[in-house]
Amino acid sequence: MRHAKRIKKLGRTSAHRKATLAALSSALIEHKRITTTLPKAKALRSFVEPIINRAKDDTTHNRRQAFRRLRNKEAVKELFGEVAEMLGDRPGGYTRVVKLGQRSGDAAEMAIIELVDFNDIKPEGATSGKKKTRRSRRKSTDAAPAASASADEAVADEAAAEAGDAVEVAEEEVAEVSEEATAEVEEAVEAAGEDVAEAAVEVEEAAEAEVAKAAAEVEESVEAAEEEIVEAVLEVEEEVAEEVAEAATHVEETVETAEEEIAEATAGAEEVVEETVEAEPATGTEPVTEATDEAAPEADKAEKAPSDEAEAADEGDEEKAE
Repeated sequence: MRHAKRIKKLGRTSAHRKATLAALSSALIEHKRITTTLPKAKALRSFVEPIINRAKDDTTHNRRQAFRRLRNKEAVKELFGEVAEMLGDRPGGYTRVVKLGQRSGDAAEMAIIELVDFNDIKPEGATSGKKKTRRSRRKSTDAAPAASASADEAVADEAAAEAGDAVEVAEEEVAEVSEEATAEVEEAVEAAGEDVAEAAVEVEEAAEAEVAKAAAEVEESVEAAEEEIVEAVLEVEEEVAEEVAEAATHVEETVETAEEEIAEATAGAEEVVEETVEAEPATGTEPVTEATDEAAPEADKAEKAPSDEAEAADEGDEEKAE
């Protein structure tokens, strides 16, 4: 059962119903008076009056909200133009629903819905709100009781009609309030969604900035490390070059000293040989051979000394390089 269900579905889905009400609202704002079925007129009144109420305050937000419901630029322009000027200080009740009776064919209840400030003349074919009382044809003796009974019935009918109208007005007001509350909730949800989207964008931008900053710091540290490595390599190369140059100089000096010693040893050996030859001419070649044999070890020692020193210098250079 549809208890407390105030939304008039009109036999349509939600999207179809919204499109129908938007089209009817645009036609009402453009022509100021339209004819439709009674349920559609009642549903249209609760749909279009909150939109008309926004025309009192001509702001960009109100125009966007009105266009969101009407989906018609010309209707929005007319609403915030001519209709807004005619509203004045009216606090509400911008539309009027006038019943026309049943439609021939399907016997649907018809009605005219119009803007109050543009239509002051009652349309043709409109039914009167009061019901006709039936006159009694009884005798004159029963005239007074019959008259009082008919008056009571008329009063009861009027009270019932007023009560029914009051109930309809209350239902419409409740529907309007609920729709306004729903619209406000939707607007709040949309605003919250926009705030969340902006916050997400800001977070992404901050994260990107931090990542870029960290990447720049890493690149700078890598460049600094590379520069330090290059400087260390250059220093090591300079030290190795200096040590190699010193070792080469030392080797050259050692070689020169060895050559001088060899030359001196050779000269001494030649002198000894000459002296020996002069001292013993008759002995033949044996003394010369003995002198030569004695001088040979000294020459070999002198030749080996530079080579040993060069090898020691090379081994020292390799250890320093390592």
